[in-house]
Amino acid sequence: MIEFTHRLRVLYGHTDQMGIVYYGRYFEFFEAGRNELLRHLGLPYYRMEDQGFYLPVAEAQASYKGSFTYDDWMNIRTTVRELPSVRIRIDYELSNDEGTVLVTGYTVHAFVDQKSRRPRRIPDAVLQIFTPYFEK
Repeated sequence: MIEFTHRLRVLYGHTDQMGIVYYGRYFEFFEAGRNELLRHLGLPYYRMEDQGFYLPVAEAQASYKGSFTYDDWMNIRTTVRELPSVRIRIDYELSNDEGTVLVTGYTVHAFVDQKSRRPRRIPDAVLQIFTPYFEK
């Protein structure tokens, strides 16, 4: 399993007129967590694209148990629970500084060849980075 936590402060522009984070913004926060997890692994998006593939979202889900407001700190815990093959599922938990989880969700991404735009297996170089986290 791979787990990484990224900390982010809610900006005024993330909120609606009531000062509450707009529900669609949480997918941007998921993306921030995903980007930082991949960067932590040495796989920023540009490096994957240099290897000839994309990682588009195939499915996304969010559950709202509470809400963040302007200027709150958010802890985005991003987790990969299974070794990816053609697809990768990434789970998210967004908690406040008291440790209360306010939003959960996941995204599923397909490894896609840049030229053909068709699904492909996880590239070997990427698989080598992920594999040690799943060995028992």
